[in-house]
Amino acid sequence: MTHSLRLGTRGSALAMTQARLVAAALRETHPDVAIEIVTITTKGDVRTDVPLAAIGGSGLFATELENALRAGEIDLAVHSAKDLPSTLAADMALAAFLEREDPRDVLVSRAGTLRELPHGARVGTSSPRRACQLRALRPDLTLLDIRGNVDTRLRKLDAGEYDAIVLAAAGLNRLGLIARATEHLAPADMLPQVGQGAIAVEVRADDARTHALVAALDHARTRAAVVAERAFLARLGAGCAAPTGAHATLHADGTLTVEGLIGHADGRTLRVGATGPVEHAATLGAAVAETLLADGGDALLRESGLRVGAVG
Repeated sequence: MTHSLRLGTRGSALAMTQARLVAAALRETHPDVAIEIVTITTKGDVRTDVPLAAIGGSGLFATELENALRAGEIDLAVHSAKDLPSTLAADMALAAFLEREDPRDVLVSRAGTLRELPHGARVGTSSPRRACQLRALRPDLTLLDIRGNVDTRLRKLDAGEYDAIVLAAAGLNRLGLIARATEHLAPADMLPQVGQGAIAVEVRADDARTHALVAALDHARTRAAVVAERAFLARLGAGCAAPTGAHATLHADGTLTVEGLIGHADGRTLRVGATGPVEHAATLGAAVAETLLADGGDALLRESGLRVGAVG
C-alpha cells in the first residue's frame, strides 16, 4: 500500500529548497511514500515592514507551521533549526535533523571584508546576536535593521541601501549563491545562532508512523550538536530578542565542545566553552549556560530586560 505524507514549509525560496531536500531524502529512503509539499504563509513572511522581534521573533515561523500540524493540514514540518523555540511543545517531536551545512555567518559586502569596511559603514542585520558581536568587533559601524528573504536582502545591498549585510552561509550555499560571500566569519569572531545550518523535521508526537518514516533521515552527529546548543538556549530562558549564540563541535575521540555567548546591544559579550562526552550533549549545553549566567550573563540579560526565567 502506498503511503502519502504532506510536508509543510514556508514559501520563501530557501524554505522551499530545504523542503525539496527533505522530500528527496524521503523519496530515496521510502520509494513507496508519496510526498506532497504544502506551502504555509506565515505572518513573519508577510510583515517584512517591521523588525521580526516586534511580531514574535523567528519562533513565529515555527509556531504557524506547528499550528498546521496540530490542525492535521500537514504531516510534517520542515524548519531551519535556528528558527525553533528553545523548548518544544509537548505535543510535538523533532523526528530528524539532516546533516548540518556550514553553520558560520558570512559578510556580503560592497566595500571589502569586515576589517576593511570604512568607518561608519552601514551594515544590515536583523539579528541581535550578530549586532552585538559586530559592535564588539567594529563599534564604529552603523548597524541597520534588514528584513526579507535572502534575495530581497541581496537586492537591497545591491541597490546601495547598505554597504554590507550579514547572512547565514548555509542559506547561500543551499541557494547556490555562496559566491556572493565576501568573507566567512569565523566562530571565534561571530558565534553562530543555535541550530544554524541544520534542517529540522517536526512531527506530531502521537504520530508514530510518520515519526518512524522521518527518523530514517536523522544525522546523529548533527542531532548531538543541535541538542547541546538547544539545551544551552533553554537553560538561559531568554527570549528571542536576546543576543545569544552557541556552537557545538564534535571530535574524533567522542567528545563534544560547546561554546556559548551572551551579549548586550552595546557590544559587551561574555563567552564560555566546555568539553564533555557526546552522550551528555544536553547536560553539557545546559552547563555552559549555567556558567555564563553565573559569570555575569544573568546580570547582562536582566540589564537588557531580556531575562525571562530559566527553562527546564
